[in-house]
Amino acid sequence: MNIFEVFQSVSPAIIAIFFISSLFIYLVLIKNPNNRLPPSPPSLPIFGHLHHLGPLIHQSFHNLTTKYGPLIHLRLGSVPCIVASTPDLAFEFLKTNELAFSSRKHSLAIDHITYGVAFAFAPYATYWKFIKKLSTVELLGNQNLGHFLPIRTNEIKELFQTLLIKSERKESVNLSEELLKLTNNVICQMMMSIRCSGTNSEADEAKNLVREVTKIFGEFNVSDFIWFCKNIDLQGFKKRYEDIHTRYDALLEKIIFEREQKRRSDQGNKEFGDKGKDFLDMLLDVMEDNKAEIKITRNHIKALILDFFTAATDTTAISIEWTLVELVNNPKVLEKAKKEIAEVIGDERLVQESDIANLPYIQAIVKESLRIHPPIPMLIRKSIEKVTVQGYEIPAGTMLFVNIWSIGRNPNYWENPLEFNPDRFFKGDSLNSSLDIKGHSFQLLPFGTGRRGCPGINLAMRELPVVIAGLIQCFEWTADHKHVSCMDERAGLTAPRAVDYVFVPLKRKNCSQILGST
Repeated sequence: MNIFEVFQSVSPAIIAIFFISSLFIYLVLIKNPNNRLPPSPPSLPIFGHLHHLGPLIHQSFHNLTTKYGPLIHLRLGSVPCIVASTPDLAFEFLKTNELAFSSRKHSLAIDHITYGVAFAFAPYATYWKFIKKLSTVELLGNQNLGHFLPIRTNEIKELFQTLLIKSERKESVNLSEELLKLTNNVICQMMMSIRCSGTNSEADEAKNLVREVTKIFGEFNVSDFIWFCKNIDLQGFKKRYEDIHTRYDALLEKIIFEREQKRRSDQGNKEFGDKGKDFLDMLLDVMEDNKAEIKITRNHIKALILDFFTAATDTTAISIEWTLVELVNNPKVLEKAKKEIAEVIGDERLVQESDIANLPYIQAIVKESLRIHPPIPMLIRKSIEKVTVQGYEIPAGTMLFVNIWSIGRNPNYWENPLEFNPDRFFKGDSLNSSLDIKGHSFQLLPFGTGRRGCPGINLAMRELPVVIAGLIQCFEWTADHKHVSCMDERAGLTAPRAVDYVFVPLKRKNCSQILGST
C-alpha cells in the first residue's frame, strides 16, 4: 500500500488544502514533542508513518519492530499507535494493564456494518458483560457444544462425502470454499437452525458476506486515519461498506421476520416451551422481555449474529486450510500424523471428537499451525487511560497492536521459527502443558487472552483437530496438488491464503468403508 497513490486522482484544490493543513499540524506537533514515547521510525508531516505500511499490515509492523525494537510508537495519520511484538510486552499490555486496554478498534466500516453496536467492538461495560455471559453459557458453553455434536459430525461427514464423490469422478474441488461452507453450516445451525446448501440462498449469502466483512474490516481506509478526510471517500470504501450493510440487513431482516412469525404461531402450542430454541430465539426472548437485565434492539441482534458469523466461520476455515498446506509441504510430519491415527483409530471407522484426547501429535500440529499462521494476526485494543509501560508513557486513546504473527516467528522465543515442527510442543512423550493456546502462554495467543479473549475457543478446538485428523485419515495429501506452494496471505482482518486450495481429491484405501461405517 502506498498512501500517495490514494491521491493520484484527487483534485489539485483538495491536495493544496491537504498539504497546508499538514504543515500546520506538523508545526504544532514538533513544538510539543512527547519524549517519553517508545522509539519511532522516521515520519512525514500529517501522513505520520503511513508510508511504511504495505497491504499486509502485520508484516509491515513485523519489519518495523525488527529494525526499531519490539516496542515502537507510530502515528498513522492523526491516530497514535503502539506496536508490541514480544511475549513480555503482550503480558504487560494485555494482563498487567488489561483494563486500561479493554477498548477495541473502531472504523467507519465497522461502525456502519455493525450498526454501531457490535459485541466484538463494544466497550468493556454492562452490555458487553451481559452478552459475553449469554453467549458463553447459552451458545458456546460445554453443555451446549455437546448438544450440537451431531451437527458438527454430520457436517464433517458431508464435507468428506463431497470430497469422496469428487475423487471417484476425478473432478477438482475448491477446498477453501468447502471449508467455509463447513464452518458456516455449523454456526448457522447453532445460531439460527439453517445451513448452507444449493437450495438455501439465505445461508449461502451469509457465507459469502463473511469474507467480504473480514476483508474490509482489516483494510486501510485513509478516511479513518487522516482527520480532514473523514467525509471524503477517496478509495470508494463507503460505497463498499454501505453495499455490504444493505445486503446483510436485508438477509437478517428476512430471517428474523420469518422467525418472529413462527414464534407467534408456536405460542398456542403448549408443548413448545423452550424445546428446540436456538440462539436467535434466546436473543428475541431478551428483546421482548421488558424486565431483561439489558434492553437490546433488533440492530443488536443483527450485529451479534454478524459477530459470530465472522468469528466462527472464516477463522476456523483458514486454520484448517493452512494446516493442510503445511502438512503437504512437510511430508515427514504428515506421515507421523498418519501413523498416530492408524495406531489409535485404525481404518474401520472415522475419527471422532472423543478421540482427540488420545491424539497428542494431532493436537501439536494444530498448535504449530496456529503459532505460525494465526488466523487473526494481531490483537488490537485501544487505551482508555494513560499508562506507563517499561518507562514509556502511553496516552489515553492510543491504538495498541499486539503482533501475535510476529511473536510466533520470533527466534528469541522459538527455535527455527519458520520451520513447521509440531515436536516443539512436546516434553518427552507428552505435550508441553506450559505452551497452551488458551491465553495463559503469551508467546502463543491465537485466541487472545483475558476478558476480551475469543469466546469461541472451545468450539474451534473441537472442530479443528477432528476435521484435520479426518482429512488425513481419508485422503492423500501430496505436493502434486496445485496451489500448495503459495504461502502468501490475503489482506484483511484475518489472514487467509492468497489463493484458494483447488485440487482433485485422492481417496485413501478404505476411505469409502470408513465413511460408510459412520
